[in-house]
Amino acid sequence: MALHQFEDGPLLAANYEFLPGETAYFSCRIAGFQNFLKDKDREDNRTVKLVWQLRITDPAGVLIDKLSQGRIETDLVQEDKNWVPKFLVSFVVPPFAPSGSYHISAHIRDEVAAKEIDSTLEFKVRGHEVDPSDALVARNFRFLRAENDTSGLTAAIYRPGDTLWARFDIVGFKLGDKNTYTVEYGLAVENAEGKQLFSQPQGAEDTGESFYAKRYVPGVLSLNLDPTVSKGDYVLVIILRDQVGKQLREEREKFQIE
Repeated sequence: MALHQFEDGPLLAANYEFLPGETAYFSCRIAGFQNFLKDKDREDNRTVKLVWQLRITDPAGVLIDKLSQGRIETDLVQEDKNWVPKFLVSFVVPPFAPSGSYHISAHIRDEVAAKEIDSTLEFKVRGHEVDPSDALVARNFRFLRAENDTSGLTAAIYRPGDTLWARFDIVGFKLGDKNTYTVEYGLAVENAEGKQLFSQPQGAEDTGESFYAKRYVPGVLSLNLDPTVSKGDYVLVIILRDQVGKQLREEREKFQIE
């Protein structure tokens, strides 16, 4: 059993780390199978019957995709004496997959020999780290200077007329049937005395369903600061809503205008 970056590509090293959203290509070759004589008048005409099933699980043993299964049934002649049965399966690492060791478990049955075999291949995933939560909360909050910045500001200081950007990960929302979820988030701004100066409680919504339960929802907010805004200390209020779990939460993060 082996993994590849593309179909029939070179074998990947055991320490290769897949990234969330990446497509993996799995291949399996089978040896030691039996065959039976299909036509008693033709010694070289034999049949092979193999059935396989594949399970792909995350570090907690949860399926990341539906079971894959199939059968290999074919006739062999003398020229096929070196033939080796093989099956291929491609799958996508979930976009929100956690880091850790994943497993591909293959179950193969030789219907001619009435024998079965199980084998497992381990592979690594390097995902985005988000601490879980039992209740709705924002994790990994960071103020940004620009929308596409990868690192947060060490000091959240802006100037009048700037655009304030913020990113965070929403966790702790509940899931419905078929892992459905609906998360909404908005913002408000307060001054140092706690007086609300601006509010947009419903700024964005993320909803959907998936076979593999979504671990977190990435959030991004932007706020155009008025050129005439007073310098001083402010608070960005992030308003989170979980429609499935009926949860509401506010997170507060301080920033300055100089």
